[in-house]
Amino acid sequence: MNKKTLLLSLISGLLLFLSFPKADVGFLAWIALVPLFYALRDIDLQGAFRTGFVSGLVYNAGLIYWVVFVVVQYGHLPLYAGVSVMLLLAMYLSLYPALFCTGVVYFRRKGIRSILIAPLLWTSLEYLKAHLFSGFPWEDLGYSQHEYLSMIQVADITGIYGITFLIVFLNCVVYDCISSLPLSSSEKKRLLPEIIVGLGLLLLVSWYGMYRIDSLKNITKNTESVDILLVQGNVDQSVKWSPEYQADTMNTYRDMSTDASKSGVSLIVWPETAVPFFFQNYDDRSGSVIETARGTNSWLLFGSPGYRREGEKTTFHNSAFLLSPKGAVSGRYDKVHLVPFGEYVPLHDALFFIDKLVEGAGDFTPGREIVPLSMGDRKVGVLICYEGIFPEISREYRMKGAGLLVNITNDAWYGDTSAPYQHLTMAAFRAIENRIYMIRVANTGISAIVDSTGRIVSRTGLFERTTLRGSIKFTQDNTFYSKYGNVFACSCTVFLLIGFLISLRGKDR
Repeated sequence: MNKKTLLLSLISGLLLFLSFPKADVGFLAWIALVPLFYALRDIDLQGAFRTGFVSGLVYNAGLIYWVVFVVVQYGHLPLYAGVSVMLLLAMYLSLYPALFCTGVVYFRRKGIRSILIAPLLWTSLEYLKAHLFSGFPWEDLGYSQHEYLSMIQVADITGIYGITFLIVFLNCVVYDCISSLPLSSSEKKRLLPEIIVGLGLLLLVSWYGMYRIDSLKNITKNTESVDILLVQGNVDQSVKWSPEYQADTMNTYRDMSTDASKSGVSLIVWPETAVPFFFQNYDDRSGSVIETARGTNSWLLFGSPGYRREGEKTTFHNSAFLLSPKGAVSGRYDKVHLVPFGEYVPLHDALFFIDKLVEGAGDFTPGREIVPLSMGDRKVGVLICYEGIFPEISREYRMKGAGLLVNITNDAWYGDTSAPYQHLTMAAFRAIENRIYMIRVANTGISAIVDSTGRIVSRTGLFERTTLRGSIKFTQDNTFYSKYGNVFACSCTVFLLIGFLISLRGKDR
């Protein structure tokens, strides 16, 4: 790899990284791949793989640098080990840009233009990344546009992948235009169709977004509002599981809930594992939680470790419980999609020397099914921690009748890094995909109320002990995405495979 190619790949990686929080310069994503396309000119397949890998390493290390903080602060690893863990994950994630670049060069050699294949390829690789090895769809390219509401409403049809596709397509248009300067008459004729298609898609998506935002106002204006209270306890992670602090923790949540709900709310929500003991034991500590629901005359949703016993076997779960205003348990949800090394250690027998990060129980076991919790005649879908970044889970809740999504999480692990901001903005897309309100309650922040357009109506800051009061609406209309899921991403994969079969008949150029 020569110096020019290296520099171009580094620039692309940097632009991609800067498109996401905290930098959050989302418009950079529309040109971020242009330097990478330049770097792929006159390069072989091995060189393309290396170029994509280098660019991906800058991109992903910038996105997930917070892993170092987590494993050093809470995994008690030395700094060099923490950096190594982060780099290993970043190297794995960098394989996808590497494969993208290799694919672009391969198809170009077969006479298939990048603009026809690159959007399909990047989208298909993101879809693969979301499912391979339990999936890690952290900050897919489309999430960079979270601030541009009119551009992201199409997610109710295509999911996040449609936005990713459009970004890559427009990068190809920009590259083709710049790389063809000065334009000859033949170049103008060649480029005109793709410019028209690119601008047409951009305008169509923008128009659809504005139309949907406006129409949703009319659809929901007569829907009854429900008053809610989000309680952000800001409990220090270092003492969260200490028995001597449990009474103080419960007093904090009880007092904040009681004081803030005096004017009446229908639903109070506490964060993931806000109750740092086995609530289902129904001892004096559990009684304090039950009295909070009764005293406020509100539904109370909170996180707590749970367990289930079948014969002599006991399994532990990361659970959410919903109490009625009378203090009765209305429902329980056990987290289905666990965090590897966070809540359980995969291949535990082989990796016996590694301990998980979450305290309070042994290895957690995933729940058996995704079940909405019943709040009277209304249903609530609960997303625990990073379940909020998996679109399929929210979609399943919607198809099972959930009219509200609640994401309870404990982002204290991340400290004051970019991760809490990234986590919030990704979760907000679940509201758009299913046209459903989502409320998010985090131990140390960021807690937020998100409406059905993905707009963050109100939010808290990080490391604040505070409450957030607002109103939401239960909605029931299913979107195209809710009904059919990732049809768009699957279609991209099918067309990519068709392109590959066609390429087998072509000769290298």
